[in-house]
Amino acid sequence: MKLSKKGEYALRALIDLGIAEEVGRSLVQVTELAESEKLPIKFLEQILQVLKDAGFVASHRGKFGGYRLARPAGRIPMGEVVRLIDGPLAPIGCVSQTAYEKCSCPDESHCGLRMLMLDVRNAIAGILDRHSLADVVEVTLRKMRRDGVSLPFTKMRSPARGPRFAGRRNRRRRAAPASARLQPVEGLINNLLGDYAI
Repeated sequence: MKLSKKGEYALRALIDLGIAEEVGRSLVQVTELAESEKLPIKFLEQILQVLKDAGFVASHRGKFGGYRLARPAGRIPMGEVVRLIDGPLAPIGCVSQTAYEKCSCPDESHCGLRMLMLDVRNAIAGILDRHSLADVVEVTLRKMRRDGVSLPFTKMRSPARGPRFAGRRNRRRRAAPASARLQPVEGLINNLLGDYAI
């Protein structure tokens, strides 16, 4: 399973809407979301429509309209969102629980590759299905506050429209600065549970 750009942008938009809700913003304009995450507005609008059709977000029209979560963040499992946007979590079809496809090996029940990929699928699904959007928002806000980062969506914007393509960026990928990279112990589970051993 590889998260597509569409899946990544959908999750980032939902996290931003969850943060906005936590800081007291009832609606966020699509231009604000696009600027905040440096995403193309038209692509983000398409993604938000898919999320709206699935009941994850709601929209309000008008000059002061925007988007908000349609249900509590605690009732939005991350795995459900990933499956909606990117399809099954399984790396191969014969281990998928939502889109099973018979594999090409002659003895599926004794296939070593299938057993390995089933473990991969279970690990991915176990983490994504165990954590809700509320968990991710909580950890994100906690880390931002700890690091003294100003919280997004805490200032009201004028309803003026922003640029049509928020945050055009250089196509060449640059490595994130060392301070921005997560260390192996900075994942979501560690932030929720503290020190733990697997």
